Amino acid sequence: MLIRGVALMSVFAISLAVGTDARSQDRDNSKLKIPNLGESSTSLFSADFEYEIGRTWLKVFRRQAPTIDDPLLYSYLENLVFELVNHSELQDRRIDLVIVDNPTINAFAVPGGVIGVHNGLFEYAQTEDEFATVIAHEIAHLSQRHFSRRVELGQKQQPLNIAGLIAGLVLAATVGGDAGMAALSTTQAAIQNSQLRYSRANEAEADRIGMQTLTAAGMDPYAAPQMFERMFSASRYSSGNRVPEFLRTHPLSEKRIADTRARALQHPRTIRPVSLDFQLMRARVKNHFARTPAEAVAMFNDELEGKQVSREANIYGLALALTDAGRADEAALALDGIWSGDPDRIEYVIADAEIELARGNPRKATEKLNQRLKLSPGNHPLTMAYAHALQQAGDSHVAEQVLVEQSRRKPTDPGLWYLLAEVQGLAGNIVGLHRSRAEYFILNGSFNQAKQQLTYALKLSKDNFTRSAKINERLEQVQAILNEIEKS
Repeated sequence: MLIRGVALMSVFAISLAVGTDARSQDRDNSKLKIPNLGESSTSLFSADFEYEIGRTWLKVFRRQAPTIDDPLLYSYLENLVFELVNHSELQDRRIDLVIVDNPTINAFAVPGGVIGVHNGLFEYAQTEDEFATVIAHEIAHLSQRHFSRRVELGQKQQPLNIAGLIAGLVLAATVGGDAGMAALSTTQAAIQNSQLRYSRANEAEADRIGMQTLTAAGMDPYAAPQMFERMFSASRYSSGNRVPEFLRTHPLSEKRIADTRARALQHPRTIRPVSLDFQLMRARVKNHFARTPAEAVAMFNDELEGKQVSREANIYGLALALTDAGRADEAALALDGIWSGDPDRIEYVIADAEIELARGNPRKATEKLNQRLKLSPGNHPLTMAYAHALQQAGDSHVAEQVLVEQSRRKPTDPGLWYLLAEVQGLAGNIVGLHRSRAEYFILNGSFNQAKQQLTYALKLSKDNFTRSAKINERLEQVQAILNEIEKS
């Protein structure tokens, strides 16, 4: 069973390494080595093997969970995570992120450096330091390889089934710890408890090392007990099915909170100014969760009248909500109130471009975004906004060129491949459309759809030997995955 699981992982490793160009992609055809089960706990899952598990998990997870396609939100999270990672004990710093569209409070880490957060965590955390507390805790689970150590303990009692392990991981992160535990317990990857339910010792270690990471990064250690206390209070006054998801797999107790508070007292308090970057992302998430644009407008107006952490962020949120409500002129007035003090801030430049699009001025939007891109070449949120504006302006050929170039920088962004397929269709590049759709489906674990798109592209490429050969190679890789899935 282990051989089959590893073989499946090897096929995934071959085929899911997305290339850097929709037209000419070089593939990594090296297979993973089967772990030597006689080795020590630190090498049951080698770093490379864990990495492939994580990337396979991510693709399967995307197929089953609603995820966010917001380049600004990802850019913020990426910057924060890498700042924390740089001050952590994590050795393998190949990190991938996923943001789940879910208003609950949750974050999770998967072997191999995949970190996920529910966007509800952005709204619940009051400060960047509170938000970072949860992320630093997850990084600590990765750096101490808690999951692999628990799996090795289970493997000594039962053989390991990789496919079952991944399925359980996906369920645990998608619908909660209990469902994941049930799924894992039906496979040979589980022993008596869910592998995602870390032991109390693991949790204590992650709390301790997470706080070290937090303070090393210059953040406030007192944010940790504050965040935990608020989550604990929320859980005490919630019914069983409304307990924050984070607490289902990371149980809090009064003792654990007291230990965290005592640990914080050992560090000098760090008073940091309000992080506008974080508060702007909170505003984006609040706007996203509003049931209607009108509700979002009313919410931000109410917050501007009351006590607020960041007036600037609330005005930004109001501008977004007004734009969504079709009130572009009012949105522009709101944005002008904060933009003059920080004219190069990317969030404001993109918001201004979106206002121009709402006004029916896509040319103005492209000009403004292109001008800002000259200051930050390759910036992902700006580039995606620019490509979208080009599409709206009818410049699909230019948008295609921009996105093909960007795919070399961000080859694992599903949203990029989706938009690239759209503009390629508008530009008349039907082969490119099908190939880009295939990459999108691969990144989302939809291999049958990927096969279908590649088959369409191959039929249209009979007169182009070089292109046909590349499409055939990719098609064979996808078919190999499907064959292994069927056997397993």
